[in-house]
Amino acid sequence: MGTRYTPSVAFRDRLLATLRAAQSLLDVPGVVVGGSEVPNLLQSDAASTLVVSEDVDLVIPVAQIEAIKERIGSLAGLTRSADEPSVWVPDDAETMIELNLIGRDDDVSSADETYFLEDATLPLVVFGPLSLLSVGETRVVDGVRVPLPDPAGLFLEKLVTDRTSRKGDRDLLVALGLLMVGGDVMQERAERLYRKLPDELRHAVRSNLSILSLMPPHDHMPDPTPHRAAIAELLRRMEALE
Repeated sequence: MGTRYTPSVAFRDRLLATLRAAQSLLDVPGVVVGGSEVPNLLQSDAASTLVVSEDVDLVIPVAQIEAIKERIGSLAGLTRSADEPSVWVPDDAETMIELNLIGRDDDVSSADETYFLEDATLPLVVFGPLSLLSVGETRVVDGVRVPLPDPAGLFLEKLVTDRTSRKGDRDLLVALGLLMVGGDVMQERAERLYRKLPDELRHAVRSNLSILSLMPPHDHMPDPTPHRAAIAELLRRMEALE
């Protein structure tokens, strides 16, 4: 059985408490929050109602790893996992969530290139698809400065990465969450970025949009049912670009 949380500690509170503890890392230029928490943080007042998860990703540019290492000791309330050296687990799971550090290398030759960055202090998995991300806006939420990626790049990252099993379903539903909060502006930017992708990645985007348009609802995730027509229309526009 999973951890039970008291009603007074909302998921939004736990997310922001974790980001507050990581503020010194978030202040390093180029670092952004990634993954499933971005749709939550893009909601009005970072309502955090779209995706409920037990972790938050910080995307670390490999060029900034030394700056991150200098600040990593400031993560109060979080302890490095004994099994995964790029993961910090909360000392109190009722008030914070897990923090994952993942690498981004803007100089990778292809978005499907992933490698392991060996470092005695902070080894990182560097994911090629994260090279599609660019730094977006910084939101201040309850006093926490939260740098976010441009949602269009994150949307495409979710659609080009190889996805399997339930994790894959969740990632596609995160893409749906980005569609819900990003609106027409994000879709237009995603289409412009899509044109620049190589053939195999454009094919992955279209295939995953097709899967997303047919997916059933999942607990604690955006429901694709009322958005099927919008997903199909975006897929039609991307197919027209071929």
